[in-house]
Amino acid sequence: MARRAKKIRAKGKLKLSSYFKNIEDGERVAVVDERGVRMSFPARLRGMSGKVKCSRGKFKEVEIKDGDKLKTFIIHPVHLRVLG
Repeated sequence: MARRAKKIRAKGKLKLSSYFKNIEDGERVAVVDERGVRMSFPARLRGMSGKVKCSRGKFKEVEIKDGDKLKTFIIHPVHLRVLG
């Protein structure tokens, strides 16, 4: 699987508003990897969507259906995009 890369001038840059964004519990989110911050979730989750269950400090617990099972992953909000 080919890795998607940032443009050369944007590599390493991070918008602070995306780092400190507020995501409420119960919102539907998509998992989008931000290359400037270390990812602590499996690469196969990229592009999947789920529901925010609760917060764990700065991180969010996201319920994602993986195959036929409902799994919970702990993901930093910089990697989450709110849907609709």
